[in-house]
Amino acid sequence: MEYKIYNNESGELLGAINDTEMASLTSLLEEESAEDRDYYITADTVDYLEANGADAALVALLRKAVGGADGVEIRWSRAG
Repeated sequence: MEYKIYNNESGELLGAINDTEMASLTSLLEEESAEDRDYYITADTVDYLEANGADAALVALLRKAVGGADGVEIRWSRAG
């Protein structure tokens, strides 16, 4: 299965991730509920994911999404 990651504010597609990358994202970050599909990502969040074994492609996608901003709200959806 593939998942698409979007900038929640602009709606811009940031990229796609696979099941393994999605598992890293959902297991390492706090969800407010079972239906929660968005996260606020900062540079520190990306560093945390990287330090805890998240896939390099996921880390790169999120690092690019944050860019020089303080943080970015992302959301995910199942592709297809």
